[in-house]
Amino acid sequence: MATAAGSTAPPNSGMEGVAPVGSMMTTTTGGVVLSQHTRDKANKTRFALESYYSQCLLQHSERENRNKKLEEVMAAEGLTEEQKEAKRKQHSAKETEFLRLKRTRLVVDDFESLKVIGRGAFGEVRLTQKKDTGHVYAMKILRKSDMLEKEQVAHVRAERDILSEADCEWVVKMYYSFQDPANLYLVMEFLPGGDMMTLLIKKDTLSEEITQFYIAEAALAIQTIHNLNFIHRDIKPDNLLLDAKGHIKLSDFGLCTGMKKAHRTEFYRDLSQGLPSDFISKPFESKRKAETWKRNRRALAYSTVGTPDYIAPEVFQQTGYSKSCDWWSLGVIMFEMLIGYPPFCSETPQETYQKVINWKQTLIFPPEMPISAEAKATVKRFCCDADRRLGHNGGLEEIKQNPFFRGVDWAHIRERPAPIRIEVRSIDDTSNFDDFPDADLKIPGLKPGETEGEGQNSALVFMNYTFKRFEGLTQRGRHPNAVVGGQST
Repeated sequence: MATAAGSTAPPNSGMEGVAPVGSMMTTTTGGVVLSQHTRDKANKTRFALESYYSQCLLQHSERENRNKKLEEVMAAEGLTEEQKEAKRKQHSAKETEFLRLKRTRLVVDDFESLKVIGRGAFGEVRLTQKKDTGHVYAMKILRKSDMLEKEQVAHVRAERDILSEADCEWVVKMYYSFQDPANLYLVMEFLPGGDMMTLLIKKDTLSEEITQFYIAEAALAIQTIHNLNFIHRDIKPDNLLLDAKGHIKLSDFGLCTGMKKAHRTEFYRDLSQGLPSDFISKPFESKRKAETWKRNRRALAYSTVGTPDYIAPEVFQQTGYSKSCDWWSLGVIMFEMLIGYPPFCSETPQETYQKVINWKQTLIFPPEMPISAEAKATVKRFCCDADRRLGHNGGLEEIKQNPFFRGVDWAHIRERPAPIRIEVRSIDDTSNFDDFPDADLKIPGLKPGETEGEGQNSALVFMNYTFKRFEGLTQRGRHPNAVVGGQST
């Protein structure tokens, strides 16, 4: 049996390991007590081995699934046996190439930074181009030191895991993830339509028909991640991205939007629990409230505090929550689409928090903004006690039965034209994103005097972060509309 220190001890010898030279050892009647240094190394080795074999099993399963899909497609196409065999050989060659390319190390210099298109509390998003293929991607860059300092490691891992597992039309596709001493990188498909926040700022309000379409698509996206046993917890318009055809894809799984500070108990510890009387007796006039919301909205999206407008009350109260907290958020977004601002918006995040907690008194529909009884009832079914909430018991199937969604073709909704057309001039068109004219196109590395992740456990907590998607590595041809240096070719 090999010990953690690399020496050999016979089975049942009582020698669990050997401490490195110069470390402290304590002998007891039960045998040898390992030093903390050796225990740390053993734990790291165990974690590495578990992760390695877990990845091996996952890769085998993914390869089997790709083979199964190929056989299903060929059967549906009615190919001859000779044609099938040719397809199998072609697919086998791609699998071999995939294994070879997975062994190559991806580095940030493999990508050209074209433009900063988003910023958050812990990093930024850039439009980039992979130099060898010309393909354009959105690259999310997260500083390791910030992730460790702000206790975001679990959220980093959750985002990486869900994006690697989710391979569907409702979730933004991640092609690669990798790291260097300074940063973590998520390389994803670029969706040129921008996000729902920008669309709502442009449009003020949406009709009930258009709202029905977008809420239905968002519900399909949310159910997709629920099926993977994830809870988003941060569903908001900023995280509903629009593709080139105007359809929704879900993104930002707990990262980079600045919301996590608002999830901490300390943030609310000193807040008064009382509800100011003017929250109810002196409500803003709707036009003034909408103007205030729009004026502050973009700043809140990029701040380190964020806005708690869309977060379910049970998440704040820390009494336990389930997947239904995402359906509450969907109800808040529906209210905003129809009214022009979310139901609990206030001058400060602290006041918004109090309104959310006291939603039974503060969820008010302004009389000067008439909407149908069905729409009001649906918002109230989303924004209510968790055990009574629409979607709590039956998920998407329960939502489909709601009268507001009557007439929705759930099975083919993504095939129909989106109600609002997205203007996209090229594959690298960023006109639907904010401009950051002060941004340095050079991707930041370690600061002077900074060490990797600023912590001893950096290598351990970010272990096995690397991911490469089969499609990303096997589609090697240059994109027909690829850009070079930010210009279309």
